[in-house]
Amino acid sequence: MTRDLYNVRSRPAEATAAPLTDEEERRFRAVLFSGLGNGIADHGYARSPAYTPEDRRRLVDVAHRLTAYWGQQVFVEAEDLTRLRLHLVGHEARPQTLPTPS
Repeated sequence: MTRDLYNVRSRPAEATAAPLTDEEERRFRAVLFSGLGNGIADHGYARSPAYTPEDRRRLVDVAHRLTAYWGQQVFVEAEDLTRLRLHLVGHEARPQTLPTPS
């Protein structure tokens, strides 16, 4: 069955987020450095959302900066498609085991 659509207009393209200015980028990375650094210092690891490649680049850069600041390697691993985990040695994520059928 074919239907005619009247008065249908295409919607304008969604406005994409404008990239951050250099000052905004510097301030955002400083916030990440402080927040994630505190989380790692308290628990040995910290999780952060990373929805875009730019988010992932920021988090990897923060891990490198924390490594240089502490003199101790901060590792980065993907937990899933939208979240990264930064951690110190000894605080790796435990592999999840699947339940075995009985």
